[in-house]
Amino acid sequence: MCFPLETSSIFCFHPCYLVTVHWTPAPVQDLLLVPLLVSEAGGAENQKPSRRGILRWLVTLFFCLPAEDHKESEPFPQPEEKTEEALASNLYSAPTSCQGRCYEAFDKHQQCHCNAHCQEFGNCCKDFESLCSDREGFSYSSDAITKEEIQSISEKIYRADTNKAQKEDIILNRQNCISPSETRDQVDHCPKPLFTYVNEKLFSKPTYAAFINLLNNYQRATGHGEHFSAQQLAEQDAFLREIMKTAVMKELYSFLHYQNRYSSEQEFVDDLKNMWFGLYSRGKEEGDSSGFEHVFSGEVKKGKVTGFHNWIRFYLQEKEGLVDYYSHILDGPWDSYPDVLAMQFTWDGYYKEVGSAFIGSSPEFEFALYSLCFIARPGKVCQLSLGGYPLAIRTYTWDNSTYGNGKKYIATAYIVSST
Repeated sequence: MCFPLETSSIFCFHPCYLVTVHWTPAPVQDLLLVPLLVSEAGGAENQKPSRRGILRWLVTLFFCLPAEDHKESEPFPQPEEKTEEALASNLYSAPTSCQGRCYEAFDKHQQCHCNAHCQEFGNCCKDFESLCSDREGFSYSSDAITKEEIQSISEKIYRADTNKAQKEDIILNRQNCISPSETRDQVDHCPKPLFTYVNEKLFSKPTYAAFINLLNNYQRATGHGEHFSAQQLAEQDAFLREIMKTAVMKELYSFLHYQNRYSSEQEFVDDLKNMWFGLYSRGKEEGDSSGFEHVFSGEVKKGKVTGFHNWIRFYLQEKEGLVDYYSHILDGPWDSYPDVLAMQFTWDGYYKEVGSAFIGSSPEFEFALYSLCFIARPGKVCQLSLGGYPLAIRTYTWDNSTYGNGKKYIATAYIVSST
């Protein structure tokens, strides 16, 4: 039952929850609809936001179910990265994108269209073919990479990671596990550091050393342009050169070469450099971010930590007293490394609500899996298999700028599920 409260509000009553809907006219570029579904168990599931018309809907749900009956449907949601990062890259709010709009009904108010007949009328959005047709990744369905092939190559990459940490190389102190509903509380439930011990001999391995050299090449605050010295550019090349010597990256290249994605290893390396290290504008200043900086080094935007999905970076910053581990909401099923942990922490005072990361993996392992998912399933969930356990990685493309022949940069990549 719903009652109008005023010209811009409606109050609705339901035995299990109350809903207040507010609407305000808004400019086209600011519009966002965030649908919320209520499962039979009473849990709220955030769905992909999409644009609708010229109204911005803000929906607040207040549950009256007992705490023990409230179940979260996702193992660990990524609230920050499903909202702030997605919005920042205009994945869902861009008026010229089919993201979340495939085969919707015709709407004359839209700047471009994603309905079933848009190709006949020549008014499709530019990404209709890539998002709404039967294409997967960078190729047509006749040359698509299947889910089974992705799972197979991810198992090969998992077995090939001989540079990973062994059980005795890392001792974790996970301490308190909290529920997903507590992640926004910003309460430190863990008085001790996450890492009790790390065998730093790992860091003398060529790929680790080359990776660590890259971490201090960035300004973490978005809105400040990045400017690389000749040495820093050389460090990017050195990292790519070292990881391409490993069995992990050789497996990935062989697979992508077989799939007709790259004709030579040099073409593959050049593409990796562009997609990961190419600069684009996440803030107000030109060239203030890149996929590598965001995913591996971490950034701060609007007072919150974004990205920062790497255990080596976490350990080194924690060792310096800059990272304070608060809690975790998921610990992966693996009994050896690499493992997965979804955690809460502060970075020099800035809070990270949910940060998922591999633990104990080599730099080339993470780089390979994120690259695989971005190439095979850009802007989508990518289903992997590691040691017999399923794992899903989500990537986002950066749509505001391109390189080469219209190729997209990596906006972000992170683990969304390990069950």
